[in-house]
Amino acid sequence: MFEPIEAPNKDSQVYLPDFCAAGAVLVVLLVAELIAILLTLAAHTPPGTFMTELAKMSLYVLWLALLSAAVLCRARLWVENFGPTRAFVLCFFILEMLCLLLAELTFQVTTVFGASAIISDSHSLFVFRTFAISSIVIALAMRYLYIASEWRRSIVLEAQARISALQALIRPHFLFNSMNTIASLTRSDPARAEEAVEDLADLLRANLSGPKDHMTLKEELEVAAIYQRIEKLRLGDRLRVRWDIENLPMRAIIPSLTIQPLLENAIYHGIELLPEGGEVLVVGHKTGEYLHIEISNPVPSDSAGKKAGNKMALTNIRQRFELAYGKRASVDIDETGNKFSVKLVFPYSERPP
Repeated sequence: MFEPIEAPNKDSQVYLPDFCAAGAVLVVLLVAELIAILLTLAAHTPPGTFMTELAKMSLYVLWLALLSAAVLCRARLWVENFGPTRAFVLCFFILEMLCLLLAELTFQVTTVFGASAIISDSHSLFVFRTFAISSIVIALAMRYLYIASEWRRSIVLEAQARISALQALIRPHFLFNSMNTIASLTRSDPARAEEAVEDLADLLRANLSGPKDHMTLKEELEVAAIYQRIEKLRLGDRLRVRWDIENLPMRAIIPSLTIQPLLENAIYHGIELLPEGGEVLVVGHKTGEYLHIEISNPVPSDSAGKKAGNKMALTNIRQRFELAYGKRASVDIDETGNKFSVKLVFPYSERPP
């Protein structure tokens, strides 16, 4: 019933930034210009010639930065196939060869067009200076990217551990009541008992299939629907769930174990505490490039009737949304009077971010 989505290979994705992205190219150009300013300041230029020397240095460094970004944009996926250490070493040598090639080409061009020559150094000194400075800058950049990739990898592993912890939290939370409900149905309604066992097996299979980072929205909603059917057997007419999700794209990707834990919280901290029960409302729609999902439920009006919770599920979901989408997503809680709601806003995508 549930086909696991293969998580992307983290070991091949977190090494190098996407140099094809406009944001990455902008950062490269800004850093290159800062290096040009630093080199010009260190050159002890004669008074009145700083801007001229800066312009010449910027022209050379910015061209080198743009070419490097273009090469890494095309070669990124290829070099990452060699693993993290080899990928960075290979990138170092590729960029170093590019620097030497551009230095040689620049010197030869200025030699041919002598009237417009902008290089005062000799051939060997100019190439050597380029080699020495570029080696230091590239080595520092590669070291920074390596540390950043290891940091991102540790964050990914931590997120997977959080998913596993959330899975472990969900199962004991309702298994006892579910098994009791099934046991009571085996005598009064064997057919429903058999359906409940199948639903419970599907739910456990979905949760035990391994810590997946993302699922399609269709799969996530199916898991939540199975959970609803199991709880419906226990709570009967006291539990009503209304799904207003026709406008949601079912192929959209969402961090796994998002909707089901929120539905569980709505039942455990809301519907179950109300003698007359209540309705959980799940509303979703797409606005532009963002998806909006809101889960709301009634809660007891008096604080004495409320259950104390550690809010682990909400904290977990908020952290994983921040990891997956950064500032582009939000998990907001609205608790007014006898109503509690959780609003999710995140970018629409049909592949993991």
